[in-house]
Amino acid sequence: MQPGRSCPLHYRYAPRDFARAADLRADILYVIGGLYGNVPALEAVLALAAQERATLAFNGDFNWFNIDDAAFRAINSAVLRHHALRGNVETEIAGDDATAGCGCAYPDDVAADDVERSNRIIVSLRDTARRHADLRARLNALPMHRVAEVGGTRVAIVHGDLESLAGWSLGAAALASVDTKNSVQKQILTANCPIVASTHTCLPAALAFDGAAGPGAVINNGAAGMPNFRDTHYGVITRISRHAATLVRPLHSMRIGNVHVEALPLHYDHARWLREFRRNWPPGSPAEVSYYRRIAHGPAYGLHDAYGRTHIAQTAAQDG
Repeated sequence: MQPGRSCPLHYRYAPRDFARAADLRADILYVIGGLYGNVPALEAVLALAAQERATLAFNGDFNWFNIDDAAFRAINSAVLRHHALRGNVETEIAGDDATAGCGCAYPDDVAADDVERSNRIIVSLRDTARRHADLRARLNALPMHRVAEVGGTRVAIVHGDLESLAGWSLGAAALASVDTKNSVQKQILTANCPIVASTHTCLPAALAFDGAAGPGAVINNGAAGMPNFRDTHYGVITRISRHAATLVRPLHSMRIGNVHVEALPLHYDHARWLREFRRNWPPGSPAEVSYYRRIAHGPAYGLHDAYGRTHIAQTAAQDG
């Protein structure tokens, strides 16, 4: 197994595993993926959810940059009060087997240096986790996926995809492939979940389709704790409800049956987050080299890259 590249066997499951009774029910569901240890982003999503009494489901990688004890405890204590599942980060810091490295299962187009730095980040974060045995045990007990029911519509909540905790088939690049789209539609039919909410690939994507069992959708929020688009300073979360969002203008929206599936911008205190990140990860450190530019300026990725295959909301949310 190549650390950071390979997908461990214990990360695997099957689409049929989702064809079960719902684990949770909600009128308004927020799916929050890729918080990455950003405490200001956590505070922002909790405040937003409180305004409309939303149910929260954190679908993994809520840890990553939070190697200081205070942030590690703040992130995990808060997240574990809600519905949560483990991403590859939580899986790897809850155990001591370093064979999988960061557990990201990076595809070949990710540079080897980036993979190596991610493996070094997980080593530092695991050292922090070892000082918090109570939280570490709770992370280890988290499931790899959940099934929600919103307005009578079933939603598969995953970290990666419908076959693996670290799968990449629900990312923007994969969903551009006709073969992948056809495969995903078959998996959704088997899962009996017309909506799939994921994260892991770190960039947002959305796809709506008319399948054999009716309309369906994939919504990948990218990252709640980092900018997802060039020259922006906000994260993205997924909102699913029978009622359209009114508190925040969506970046993107789809109507699937009787529910709205929306990508919401998550505005957090960007200046504070930069300070907190740099305290843990000074210039030249693995996370600073790999992520500082994205955190400060956003990736080379636009709204059309994420949502060009489906309807883009008439006025995209502006950075603020």
